[in-house]
Amino acid sequence: HHREEEQKEERQQSLQMTSTTRKKRFKTSEEEETFSLSELSIAAALALTSEISQDYKLRREAAILELEQRGQKRIRFGNDMEKLEKEVIRNCRLLRVRADRKALRRKAVEKARMEKEYIELRSGRPPMFWIPLRVHAVWERMEVTLACTVRASPPPEVTWYKNGVRIDPRLAPAGKYKIKNKFGMLTLHISRCSMEDSAEYSVEVKNQYGEAYSFATVLVRKYYGKESGFDSEIYRRSLMAREADFAFPLKPLFSREKEPFTLSCYFSSDLLEHQRDITWFRDGELLQNSECRELKYQDQEASLTVSCAYKEDEGFYTIRVPSLDGYKEQTTYVFVRDAAAETAGAPGSPLNVKCHDVNKDCLILSWVAPSDNGGSAILGYYIERCVAGSEDWIPCNDKPVKTCRYPVVGLAEGQTYQFRVKAVNKQGISHPSKPSDPVTTYDPSKDKRVTVIPYDEGRTIEIFKDDLEGHIKIPLPPTNVHASEVREDYVALAWDEPDPRGREPLQYYVEKSIVGSNSWQMVNLDMPVNSPRFALFDLVKGKSYCFRVRSVNKYGISEPSLPSEPVTAGEKLATLPPPSQVLAFRDTKTSVFLKWDKLKDGLEPLGYYIYCRETGTEEWQTVNNKPVTCNEFTVPGLKPGKEYVFCVKSVSEAGLSESSPETDPIVVRPAIACPSAPHGFVLLNCGKADMTISWKPPKRKGGTKILGYFLDQHDASELDWHEINIQPIPQRVYTVTNLEEGHLYEFRACAMNMAGVGEVSEPSDLFKCEEWTMPEPGPPYDVRCTEVRDTSLKLHWEAPLYTGAGPITGYYVDMCEEGSEEWKQINKQPIATTHMKVSDLETGKCYLFRVRARNKAGIGPPSLPSDPVVAKTKPGTNEIELGVDEEGFIYMAFEAPEKNDCSEFIWSKDYEGPPDADRVQTEEKGNKSKLILKDPSEKDLGVYSVEVTDVDDDISASRTLTKEDLDKLLKRSHEIRNPLIKLISGWNIDVLEKGEVRLWLEVEKLSPNAELHLIFNDKELTSTP
Repeated sequence: HHREEEQKEERQQSLQMTSTTRKKRFKTSEEEETFSLSELSIAAALALTSEISQDYKLRREAAILELEQRGQKRIRFGNDMEKLEKEVIRNCRLLRVRADRKALRRKAVEKARMEKEYIELRSGRPPMFWIPLRVHAVWERMEVTLACTVRASPPPEVTWYKNGVRIDPRLAPAGKYKIKNKFGMLTLHISRCSMEDSAEYSVEVKNQYGEAYSFATVLVRKYYGKESGFDSEIYRRSLMAREADFAFPLKPLFSREKEPFTLSCYFSSDLLEHQRDITWFRDGELLQNSECRELKYQDQEASLTVSCAYKEDEGFYTIRVPSLDGYKEQTTYVFVRDAAAETAGAPGSPLNVKCHDVNKDCLILSWVAPSDNGGSAILGYYIERCVAGSEDWIPCNDKPVKTCRYPVVGLAEGQTYQFRVKAVNKQGISHPSKPSDPVTTYDPSKDKRVTVIPYDEGRTIEIFKDDLEGHIKIPLPPTNVHASEVREDYVALAWDEPDPRGREPLQYYVEKSIVGSNSWQMVNLDMPVNSPRFALFDLVKGKSYCFRVRSVNKYGISEPSLPSEPVTAGEKLATLPPPSQVLAFRDTKTSVFLKWDKLKDGLEPLGYYIYCRETGTEEWQTVNNKPVTCNEFTVPGLKPGKEYVFCVKSVSEAGLSESSPETDPIVVRPAIACPSAPHGFVLLNCGKADMTISWKPPKRKGGTKILGYFLDQHDASELDWHEINIQPIPQRVYTVTNLEEGHLYEFRACAMNMAGVGEVSEPSDLFKCEEWTMPEPGPPYDVRCTEVRDTSLKLHWEAPLYTGAGPITGYYVDMCEEGSEEWKQINKQPIATTHMKVSDLETGKCYLFRVRARNKAGIGPPSLPSDPVVAKTKPGTNEIELGVDEEGFIYMAFEAPEKNDCSEFIWSKDYEGPPDADRVQTEEKGNKSKLILKDPSEKDLGVYSVEVTDVDDDISASRTLTKEDLDKLLKRSHEIRNPLIKLISGWNIDVLEKGEVRLWLEVEKLSPNAELHLIFNDKELTSTP
């Protein structure tokens, strides 16, 4: 009873204290403190789990036991509830403080971010180079660092370029380029400079406010020894003599398999001493002298000779000649055609035979399928081998191999072999391919089993693993058994040697098992293999197999290895798809440029074969016999003016793909481009405030018609040029007005065609604006040559615009050889016409011509010289054809394959203008023009000439129609229009019954439209009853 009274007093005291306890609320700097239900529950949990004193625990446990004995339940109250409430409030305060700190931190970070953005916004500026790049000149094999300093806010993006191409250190050789950007200091480090590093380097920096560029040239000089430099003999000679340049561009070369070819490059003069280090490349690979290849330079000619060409010799050939500022180079393509097949319809020979994964007694052989299958599908390939140095070729396979890859087994270790491949179709077997490079069988793991320890200045200690593994007797099983290659014809297995292997040499037995069965069959019981490679050729197609391998040495045989993953035999390797789109573009008068899409989905072919076909024919011609790896190609050697279509095939290990869709038909003509600059300005007439000028047309018209010219003028007393015309001038003679008398003027022009406005010409000479009053005539102009042949040409010019004191009475023509200043007058007597035939020229020499006009007062100034012309008949030059057509009309025809779409045929008679339209009729079809005589007579006799307009090279011809020619043509025309019927037998007389007589004769077969007329005593007989 006394104990119960004490507990009652404690409960009352606790209630009294609880009622007098004030709950505190904690406020943040911004808001009154509040607690969510989750926060209160967390605080309560923390309070309940907080540490309680040991004395309190003992008393609490005793009280609970006492209450339980009485069947009562203890309820926390009084002091216990006060403690719990304090703990809850304290923990809530801690949570609030933590939340308050996070909120303050977030606000501080957000405020700092806004301040930073504000500062950046205020300080934002476009990039500016504080210190730009500078030019560097270094010797070969030295290193160079390009550096510059840039200021920008925010920091800019930096990109380096070489000759306009972005520099990517990942694509260059390791360590070639190092790019750094530290505190606005940009550097590009180039290690081990070569002549190829001579280029213009640029750096691009840009941010959202702008961009900036800096450029610098790096010149890599070749070291010629201690005598090189500005005081050297080489440099002195270079100042005295001009460097040689290429005389002509390299042209594509067409050769044939197993025949020699020579690629020659000609120079304008002898190479200087520092230019003699000529290098040749094929597809980027440096070429050297060898048994089958000779590189030579002699008499301004560098040549590359291949004694026996194979398809592997096809490709892009580049010649590179050193110069003081780097090097000069030219590139062309050499084509190697298939040799004539021994059997008609047999395929071409394979190429690029190579050896892979060489081991002790086996290797993998690969090759590339030929472009020409002979007209029927290739059934497979036969492989042959021989010991290097011998000609005893031994077959390696009995059945044709379907794909272009094959494992060759049964080789002897340490022996050197060569391999070649033949293709076969239903018509026959091809020529053998070029033999592979010699290859020696060896143990590839031998080097891995030797450890070399260097010591004592170059000495080494070799430790062989074989010596450390002498305790291994019976070998361990191999590991990692897997199928390295699965083809339609074979399955190639590979595995790792056991480790440790042991000292004794190992051989291997291979076992196979069909998936699902538990039986294992040993494959090579009679012939264990020496290498961790094996090929199986006799598996059943479509079935799945597992494989395992056992090691064997002289002490015994190992346990079998773990089985390989299941392998399905006989899976056919599919060919790649063809390119999806092939586009053809005009390039030159004998070539077409092709471009196609690369294969998608990451497919990588070995290359592409290109085929072409002239429209109207069914036979496809192979363009290249060696696959090209790029997706564009220029097809040369085409017939000018002819129409072609093209297609492309992908090349892979499985063979050739189907043909791509054909291109649209394209006519072989030069690509349309902007014209070059006009040249040869001349003053034709001058007044007090006007000048009449003329100029020569561009040498390159861009493959289309010149639509007009734009002129600029410049007064020598002013700084700026001023345009003369807004609309293009169609002719090449123009009168410039509103000039100031006594001032000096110069002019320049640019031509325009369908492609756009071309280059601006160089300024003319200074012409003084003062009125011409001289009695002699002005200069003729527009002196040009046509019908250029080996020993003759036709010269044309225009009459002077200023005639002086009287009409023009004649012209004198002067001639000189190029490089000479000695002019020679050709005609002793003046000629009245504005054309003249020049004969007795020396073939191959280059000439210039000029013309002077004459009137009664004397001879005027000479014209501007003509453009240089070489007296030589160009290959493919056509002449005017004279003949009679099927209907008996006499015609003259001229074909010009090189004409453009806008070109015209201009016929003239006796060089005085077009023939009389009442007497002739012209017809054009494609590249051919025909002039038909309507009523041939002696009035049509004369010289007929034809020119093709809007072409870069002269295309012209002439033909004289004589009385003798006309008589022959009229006779031929009469025979066609009035043909004679061939008699098989003469008249025959048959006497019939009743006194009837029948006359008959036999003639050649007549058409149903033939009519029969019988004449007796000059009277036609008709049928009577």
